[in-house]
Amino acid sequence: MADYINIRGQSIEVLASDPANPTIGQIWYNSTSNTLKGGGVTTAGAWATGNNMNAGRREFAGAGIQTAGLAFGGNVNPGLSGATEEYDGNSWTNSNPLNTARAGNAGAGTQTAGLAFGGFGPSYTGATEEYNGSSWTNNPTGLNTARAYPGGAGTQTAALAFGGESPAFSPTILDVTEEYNGATWASNPTGLNTARSVVGGCGTQTAGLAFGGNPPFIAATEEYDGSAWTNSNNLNTARQYLAGAGIQTAALAFGGNTGTYIAATEEYDGSSWTTVNSLNTARGLLAGLGTQPAALAFGGAPAPIPGGLTATEEWTGAGSPQTKTITAS
Repeated sequence: MADYINIRGQSIEVLASDPANPTIGQIWYNSTSNTLKGGGVTTAGAWATGNNMNAGRREFAGAGIQTAGLAFGGNVNPGLSGATEEYDGNSWTNSNPLNTARAGNAGAGTQTAGLAFGGFGPSYTGATEEYNGSSWTNNPTGLNTARAYPGGAGTQTAALAFGGESPAFSPTILDVTEEYNGATWASNPTGLNTARSVVGGCGTQTAGLAFGGNPPFIAATEEYDGSAWTNSNNLNTARQYLAGAGIQTAALAFGGNTGTYIAATEEYDGSSWTTVNSLNTARGLLAGLGTQPAALAFGGAPAPIPGGLTATEEWTGAGSPQTKTITAS
């Protein structure tokens, strides 16, 4: 049998720990675990359990990426909260709270430039706040239509709000779409084709995606081009209370409620949805963030009202880099 050095032109590295970003085909010997390892790719996407949030919550929002995430607002025990937590890819750390405690809010942006808008606390609100990586600042100009449970997408300076419900005590399901430019919200006279609340959303202000929602168990998917919404192919599982991540051409939908809380996960390729591996914990009213290859799901229900789950899960999509242990078999 040929030696590895004669095949690859180099000897196998001996390392005390696995490299942080191994290349595909790279081989090394881990002297700590006494195992031979190599860099490969995943063949199917899957969820892995991460470390819990500090406070269980439901009906809240998230922003950022899997290794730099942000969670804010929600129903916690005992009531509405402005609690904010940051995720570093391993654990959650408490940060300064929202100025307006609320649930049913939406979010956009990044961990160092986040945006929170809408919700109820206790009346329906259009309140908008910006996060700078440390604290939240009120914008005196809120949403034009106060609402709870809207969808959100985009960045702190170019955000999108769509759908939701308003006003309190006699809620009307909305199709209303608004765009944020970093200072003010502008209403788009062309709303969603299907009015809905507790809707999944992701993407950018000029390439947004809306999917699922209430009234109960919507499957409809719509794409936004910065001007108008266009119908696309439906989710395979109609649902409300779901979360999403990604962009318009590579999205992820997960969790929700179909009359019972579910773990179902689907991938969108810019045209149609494909069912993939489910969450480990079935839940709805959760938050999501990140990309189709690297998403994060956290919090949600079922849990005692007004509390919520602390469970966090990380998604690694098919084709993502992966460290594999090499065995004789």
